[in-house]
Amino acid sequence: MLALDPRVIDMAWEVLETLIPERPAVDHPLGTHRQRIPDKDCFIGLLQRLVTGCSWDVTRRLCGIGETTLRTRRTEWLECGLFDEMVSVTLGLFDNEIGLDLEEIVIDGSSQKAPFGGQGTGPNPTDRAKSGWKWSIATEGNGIPIGWAIDGANRHDSKLLTPTLLDIVKRDLFDEVTTIYLDRGYDTGVTLDVCADMGIEVAVIAERRKQGTETKKVFEPLGQRWTVERTNSWFTDYGQMRRNTDRFIDQRLGQMALAIAMMIFVKLFKHNR
Repeated sequence: MLALDPRVIDMAWEVLETLIPERPAVDHPLGTHRQRIPDKDCFIGLLQRLVTGCSWDVTRRLCGIGETTLRTRRTEWLECGLFDEMVSVTLGLFDNEIGLDLEEIVIDGSSQKAPFGGQGTGPNPTDRAKSGWKWSIATEGNGIPIGWAIDGANRHDSKLLTPTLLDIVKRDLFDEVTTIYLDRGYDTGVTLDVCADMGIEVAVIAERRKQGTETKKVFEPLGQRWTVERTNSWFTDYGQMRRNTDRFIDQRLGQMALAIAMMIFVKLFKHNR
């Protein structure tokens, strides 16, 4: 996977290194304290876990760094909002080099496994009520995520529409949006009210199939929604996204932000080589 290509990792690290807050120097009187493991090594370890979906123990064997150190470093970075800031920077890089196409956006949800449960999980109605989580993403014309929200797998996609749109607003990317494409799960009056309140001019929503004995099965083309479906498949290339073993919402959001940043770095790498 290109996200683990050393050249892509170096691109990502050049950005991440500038965002990590400086730590005060440790002055040990005898100079015998344990040296802090380099941030780049911990970043690679967290990335390996995200991509492969492996356990902390297997991650330790891959990168040679203990579970406690990796968890502690992840907590430090989550508390300072490092991964969110990394996404903001990478979105800016993509906009400068390739250009974000924000006029038409697509939103869709995807349910995945969360076998250990925890915050923000719920019974997945598409997986025999097993524990799962759901993400809702908004993508621009190139398929780059520009807003997202997460919840339990039992949460209906339409319930995540508003927080997903507000996440785009939070990133100052909403002003150019005029059209939104949604699947039939959003075919409700509430959806139209939300779009109107947010100032979206056009909402293209696939119609629900009518119920009844004389109903004919009609083929409905995917249309512009193929971009978000492709992005969902990009997400599921990351093992921890399709089977998440974390227990807290902020940890999943951090992994999601890191996955999005790495998607963008891969796109930039392909564009520049």
